[in-house]
Amino acid sequence: MEGEKRPPHAQLLSGETRASACQPSTTQAHTVAFSVPEHPGAEVVHKTHSPIKTPVLYPRLFSSYLLPVNRSSHLKVRMGFVQHCMNAAVRATVRVGLYTGAKVYFVHEGYQGLVDGGDHIRLATWESVSMMLQLGGTVIGSARCKDFRSREGRMTAARNLVKLGITNLCVIGGDGSLTGANEFRTEWSGLLADLVKADKITDAEAKQSSHLNIVGMVGSIDNDFCGTDMTIGTDSALHRIIEVVDAITTTAQSHQRTFILEVMGRHCGYLALVTALACGADWVFIPEMPPDEGWEDHLCRRLTNQRARGSRLNVIIVAEGAMSRDGQPITSEQIKKLVTDRLGFDTRTTVLGHVQRGGTPSAFDRILGSRMGVEAVMALLEATPDTPACVVSLSGNQAVRLPLMECVQVTKDVTAAMAEGRFEDAIKLRGKSFENNWNTYKMLAHINPPDVKSNINVAIMNIGAPCAGMNAAVRAAVRMGIIQGHNMLAIHDGFDGLAQGQIEPITWTSVSGWTGKGGSMLGTKRSQPGKMLEEISQNIAKFSIHALVIIGGFEAYVGGLEMVQAREKYEEMCIPIVVIPATVSNNVPGSDFSIGADTALNTITSTCDRIKQSAAGTKRRVFIVETMGGYCGYLATMAGLAAGADAAYIFEEKFAIKDLEVNVQHLLEKMKTTVKRGLILRNEKSNANYTTDFIFNLYSEEGKGIFDCRKNVLGHMQQGGTPTPFDRNFGTKMGAKSVLWLTEKLKECYRHGRIFANTPDSACVLGMRKRALTFQPLADLKEDTDFEHRIPKTQWWLKIRPIMKILAKYDIKLDTSEHTDMEHVIKKRSPLGK
Repeated sequence: MEGEKRPPHAQLLSGETRASACQPSTTQAHTVAFSVPEHPGAEVVHKTHSPIKTPVLYPRLFSSYLLPVNRSSHLKVRMGFVQHCMNAAVRATVRVGLYTGAKVYFVHEGYQGLVDGGDHIRLATWESVSMMLQLGGTVIGSARCKDFRSREGRMTAARNLVKLGITNLCVIGGDGSLTGANEFRTEWSGLLADLVKADKITDAEAKQSSHLNIVGMVGSIDNDFCGTDMTIGTDSALHRIIEVVDAITTTAQSHQRTFILEVMGRHCGYLALVTALACGADWVFIPEMPPDEGWEDHLCRRLTNQRARGSRLNVIIVAEGAMSRDGQPITSEQIKKLVTDRLGFDTRTTVLGHVQRGGTPSAFDRILGSRMGVEAVMALLEATPDTPACVVSLSGNQAVRLPLMECVQVTKDVTAAMAEGRFEDAIKLRGKSFENNWNTYKMLAHINPPDVKSNINVAIMNIGAPCAGMNAAVRAAVRMGIIQGHNMLAIHDGFDGLAQGQIEPITWTSVSGWTGKGGSMLGTKRSQPGKMLEEISQNIAKFSIHALVIIGGFEAYVGGLEMVQAREKYEEMCIPIVVIPATVSNNVPGSDFSIGADTALNTITSTCDRIKQSAAGTKRRVFIVETMGGYCGYLATMAGLAAGADAAYIFEEKFAIKDLEVNVQHLLEKMKTTVKRGLILRNEKSNANYTTDFIFNLYSEEGKGIFDCRKNVLGHMQQGGTPTPFDRNFGTKMGAKSVLWLTEKLKECYRHGRIFANTPDSACVLGMRKRALTFQPLADLKEDTDFEHRIPKTQWWLKIRPIMKILAKYDIKLDTSEHTDMEHVIKKRSPLGK
């Protein structure tokens, strides 16, 4: 497959292409089926009898691909185990299928519905997937199917597909579900031959359905499928776990207790590991890296040391598949007995169980499910008989298509590595994201600070508006600095505090419990250093500050830039500086994501859910919701996709009165359907004249007699709240990585007995770029900055907007062509060859 030319198409999560595309046929009917063995699924089927002569433009998550296609494709959606946000994937699959001209059918009760046929396969409409995004699990049912495990059962399923003209199957589930689908595909020709011999289908039907295409979407709260950083449902499960951890921490602190929490994951420790990072757990047990011999003594010492440092509680996270190095299970009760007998601590255990599978899906999972659904449809429409079964995956900030069986094989390799005691290999095979999480946790939790400290002073400050996750970044930076032997200093109230000398040492215990706290514990202001450079330089010298960590929004970026530009005049500014983006607006150049944006997005999405529910109850009502973000439309756009908005007005995408007219007309038509409600989002500075009041008045006037309007300005509630698991972990990794980078820079800049840093690469923004955390010089980012409107000139998420419009039933056409090849994951198995 590598090196083979493929037609152009665009990427799901970023402008860079990494997925595989294959030339579609313009004469045969296409079928798209979304399936998950042992899980619920919806089947989408659409049949065409004559190809369209003019090409249809198929949108991708961020762009599109010019694709000539039949208007008679059949889309079929099936699902396996119930996981969070399968409904978002089903909704996107159905609507994009309908958008491409396909007929869509729901297949109820998973593979059982595929085998049973009849009423289990029902026609889906645009309206039938409305009000699904906020629902957990799946609305089309799920069941284990013994019949499908037999050849006779698969033959019956094949007959049902052939009779409907379905030749494409999309599977949503774990490795077992996806492996079963691939087996079905592999024996497809043989099944058809047997059906012809048994006179259950005709030769013509067998010829028309001569091959079966497979695309997988990974749905599992365990996040145990190799090849993807996140599976659908994992983030929502983390939300449930962290909610419980936060509640338990309160009582544990009050009563000075030790709590042992057992989380799901089977033989994968992702949930346990990320939970430990998010709550600052004292110890975590995961199957990929069992504790060393004598771990009992080490654990007891650690818990005792934590209490000696002033901690009133201990938290231990246990993955349900945790084991010792000799393969013996490590259970919550075993740990409880150890802690109680040896230390005499008041200890409690909590097994979270199936609580982790339920609840409202997070914004991340809704967006991920929607993007995966869109990409899966496109992958099937582009497939040929020679296309291998692929899985749509997430790698960093990119969507990728990977060979399904390669991913399954690497997943099996992890199990083999653990069984053979090659635990380092198991960690690596889980992927870069898992490995980074483990390394960060190991450094913060298992490395003791050195006895001899260096004479380096590293200062930390918050700048700009407060946001959730700031404190997690401060905590990680402080503790990583102490581990590196540095003296850590806290600057209160931003640059004002630096100019006024509000600087004091900050210790290991000072930041205990900060991970789960919202806002800014250090205090933050929007003031810039430009007018205080003299005072700032004096205090840098007075407190012997050798390096600076600035955590904040656009003000932090500009403030860091002003300090760099002042280096020529003030030698004290010649120190290594790192800026960590932290703002709900997600408008800092140099990073695709900012700390705090995920929490704000979940707040908006949750509020929109309540608003839509209100509108559904009153009927014929449209809500206008104003979001924060300054001139950056990230929150409005992503919340629009997560909440199922009808439109989202932003500054980056200019709109005029004609566009407002189109939106009003769209809502007037919508009120004629069974979905008699509307949701419009508006970024606070999207247009100086088309204000929220103006749009509200316009909609109210034009909708008279058809619908009425209400408006909501969400305001500063978007800056508050408990940080989400994503923001806690993102902040923790950013804080830790920033100090490690500063440590290296300090070594580079140490000359003649002092620190002197005046090169551009000594002052950087630490940001997420596509797949990795990267350091980019502040000076180099100036060209990509719109200083007037406080936004980057290029923003990756703008390419996602057409998908929001398509899912809202707008007729959007795009043409962005890019070439790509299918990526492979077998190369990740290199450790096994050692």
